[in-house]
Amino acid sequence: MDETNSGKTLLVGGSGMLGGAVGSALRQRGVSVIRLVRGVANPRHSSATELHWNPKSPNGEIDLSVIEGVTAVVHLSGANVATHRWTKEYKREIVESRVVTTKVLSETLSRLKRPPGVLVAASAVGFYGDRRDEILDDRSSAGRGFFPELCEAWEAAARPAREAGIRVVHMRFGMVVGQGGALAKMLPAFRLGLGTKLGSGKQWLSWISETDAVAAVLFALDNPVLSGSVNAVAPEPVTNAEFTRELARAVHRPAFFAAPAFALRLALGEMADEALLASTRALPVRLLEAGLQFQHPTLRAALEVALQTP
Repeated sequence: MDETNSGKTLLVGGSGMLGGAVGSALRQRGVSVIRLVRGVANPRHSSATELHWNPKSPNGEIDLSVIEGVTAVVHLSGANVATHRWTKEYKREIVESRVVTTKVLSETLSRLKRPPGVLVAASAVGFYGDRRDEILDDRSSAGRGFFPELCEAWEAAARPAREAGIRVVHMRFGMVVGQGGALAKMLPAFRLGLGTKLGSGKQWLSWISETDAVAAVLFALDNPVLSGSVNAVAPEPVTNAEFTRELARAVHRPAFFAAPAFALRLALGEMADEALLASTRALPVRLLEAGLQFQHPTLRAALEVALQTP
């Protein structure tokens, strides 16, 4: 059954770049979308479209009567891992925004009289850690370090939903190339001709266009054969040096500079090694086997769309 052609979908993380795009795509299908938001719900929105929750509370403080009967859930929230130094406090925020929210949400869904048919939850290719040139598919083992351990706990937190009979799909996203997110933070420097290779530039970067990321989420919602972990990445990963060249080419500027690994470690500590210098060469084997066709299989095509004026 296609869980998103009728009924209601609960969307967590709908204010982010990817979450907003997924919400729009669902509404274009005619799906009723309920956004789960922290804090007090905006009074200008009805409870039919926006629902308050408190993921720091053991029961989430979610009105079960509102979400009873939702047919699908998409969970995309999480604090950014590549914009802050990983202090003890920020690590705690990263864990709470991913592991704790997934656990509380999954436990809440398991208490429903009519649980949804599917939960599509974000994860990350950071699961694999720094694997240099190793080619990684969806069944490859976890790496070592804070990021892999985070992703393992993140995915394990959905256990209550699985035990309640909900089909759970963990989308291990690479860098999403769109008009916001990481690319938006890089563009000012690249447009000034200050594009920078990170470290040796030999580390592999797994990425996916925003359009294909949305399509992958919808595909996971629709496809009953998909469950467990899925690499949500383009079929052609690139090295950091290749990414730097392609982005510089796209904005018609040179990119002569390199940020030495020691300088990145000095400035950003552990985050530099695990989020910027780690090499992850992941392939979307399960998505391709299931029949997903990528609109932007190459980075050049993805950048051309991402850099179009809205």
